[in-house]
Amino acid sequence: MKKNNLFDNLKSDFASGLVVFLVALPLCLGIALASGAPLFSGIISGIIGGIIVGYLSKSQLSVSGPAAGLTAIVLTAITDLGAFDIFLTAIFIAGFIQLGLGFLKAGGISNYFPTNVIEGMLAGIGIIIILKQIPHAFGLDDDFVGDLSYPEADGGNTFATLLRVVDDFELGSALITGISLLILIYWDKVPFLKNIKLVPSALIAVIFGVVLNEILISSGSFLAITDHHLVSLPMPTNFEEFKSIIVTPKFSEFLNPDVWLVAVTIAIVASIETLLSIEASDRLDAQKRYTDTNVELKAQGIGNIVSSLIGGLPLTSVIVRSSANNNAGAKSKMSTIIHGVLLLVSVMTIPIILNKIPLATLAAILLLIGYKLAKPATFIHFWSKGKYQFIPFIATLLAVVFTDLLKGVALGVIISIIFILRGNIKQAFIYRKETTKEGDVIHIDLAQEVSFLNKAAIKLILNQINENSNVIINASNTVYIAHDILDLIYDFQTTRALDQNINVKLKGFKEEYELENSDEPHNNVTFDHYYDVAKRILVKNNSIKNDIEKK
Repeated sequence: MKKNNLFDNLKSDFASGLVVFLVALPLCLGIALASGAPLFSGIISGIIGGIIVGYLSKSQLSVSGPAAGLTAIVLTAITDLGAFDIFLTAIFIAGFIQLGLGFLKAGGISNYFPTNVIEGMLAGIGIIIILKQIPHAFGLDDDFVGDLSYPEADGGNTFATLLRVVDDFELGSALITGISLLILIYWDKVPFLKNIKLVPSALIAVIFGVVLNEILISSGSFLAITDHHLVSLPMPTNFEEFKSIIVTPKFSEFLNPDVWLVAVTIAIVASIETLLSIEASDRLDAQKRYTDTNVELKAQGIGNIVSSLIGGLPLTSVIVRSSANNNAGAKSKMSTIIHGVLLLVSVMTIPIILNKIPLATLAAILLLIGYKLAKPATFIHFWSKGKYQFIPFIATLLAVVFTDLLKGVALGVIISIIFILRGNIKQAFIYRKETTKEGDVIHIDLAQEVSFLNKAAIKLILNQINENSNVIINASNTVYIAHDILDLIYDFQTTRALDQNINVKLKGFKEEYELENSDEPHNNVTFDHYYDVAKRILVKNNSIKNDIEKK
């Protein structure tokens, strides 16, 4: 297979990288603010996530940077450790732990996330984005742009903030949001603008928002948006000021147990969030490319090591930015790299221009991303798949909205496992009953695998068999039978079946009977009660039996 060149899709990747840059800029700042870290630390991790992790990663759509899911951990850690430079030492160690996890191939855990849970997580994040961006769309900017948490820093919650929108309504913000949404939706649909792919609709919306607000300010209109509702990027005026922003780890605290505790916590949480995001990004990819998650963990580890050395926050693969990247038409990871380069160039050259961008315009971009993640068609799709698909999906969605991403996914996985166990129990055997003059004939055809989880169901069926019945237990198609099930059948045949004149016929079990060191009656039992579990995979199929004996 031909290896793709990073520059093969430069036109579409540059456009999507520009969109991700516009989304990532306020997110990096907001997450740094919520984490109690220097504002510029969020930008640094965004740059590292774009350029270094973007280059090293095998994912074509994933975008890395500071994650909202880590804000509570970071805020607590900085407070407990007492200084930001000590916290950077913990990030440095966490990076090496992630690197080790990659070499240990821990990334394979992502293969065990059910599709309906991943889709529920994406839809839940889409709903959170919509709920969180509505206040910004109407001028209520008390909460930071990248917040995805239901409880908020002021003691309120997402819905309480929505109710406050009425009292803090800003007509200018609402106007810019509305026009920005129209541009985003219809820019590519206008016939004579269709082919201008290099100029994405998001950039047009941002330029329009900046220009319109500048006109409103110069005219003294009450609709003008004030600084509180604009992007707020730190502005070093010279190289010395820029250099003073860079903080390095305090390696003298390397052996501090508290530092290691924070490092392990960050490594585990960041790795899980990354794997979830990678799985979600692969699901979004129209070309259905799959990412090597072990390489991804290594890339994230290196990214966190570098980020810590120059004063950046811990980073992960981030679903919001990855979704924006996909929706903007990214074809390769060049888009991610471009967004990182744009972050680097912009903060060094044009911060004064960036600080004129209305948060309302960015809210419009995010609202559209949220809608695409939580489209009604997704709900209809899983509803049509039945309750075993829909319930884990909707449970994950609700838990993500009202708790957080990790708890939501954990709940969805637990529910999926419960459903699997229930399905396994139900499918352990096929039960058929025939009534003849001689009495009932009960057929119990065992499944291919019968584990200890099926014990309750089989026990219930055996207990319901009437006196004087004829029972045929068929294991002809069975490859594995658990020790517990063999004991259950043996006990049934040697006790209750004898007492109640129940004739038991076994088919497909091992023909030899070798009951060693036992005085118990054989009672025509056709399997060895004391065989090793592996050797008691009792089937007539000689090829299967021979394979088992060889093992």
